[in-house]
Amino acid sequence: MGGENWGQGSSREHAAISPMYLGVKAILARSFARIHESNLVNFGIPPLRFKDPSDQKKIRQGDRLVIEDLRSSIDNGKEILVRNETKGETYRMTHALSKRQIEMLLIGGLGKYIQKKIKGE
Repeated sequence: MGGENWGQGSSREHAAISPMYLGVKAILARSFARIHESNLVNFGIPPLRFKDPSDQKKIRQGDRLVIEDLRSSIDNGKEILVRNETKGETYRMTHALSKRQIEMLLIGGLGKYIQKKIKGE
């Protein structure tokens, strides 16, 4: 989870590779640095933005967050809901992804996206 302009100064791919290897399923932030946001998508990590930026301040270390139907919500353009099971709250999220980025993200990142294109699928 991050604040404003998450990933600023982290334009190298390694800033997105590390969370991928750590098993991070999504990054929640108020906003993203442009290049870092693209790199997250390249490695299959959804960059999600709080619809209400003040919600970010409600989440504390140790809170258990569950993202409901992330894949289908992104694929179908629906609102993304994050449930804080610790506090019994739900946060509304959005994204700023293009159609191509959504396709890339849903297939698992840039590598798998390129493989699909090479195969002509």
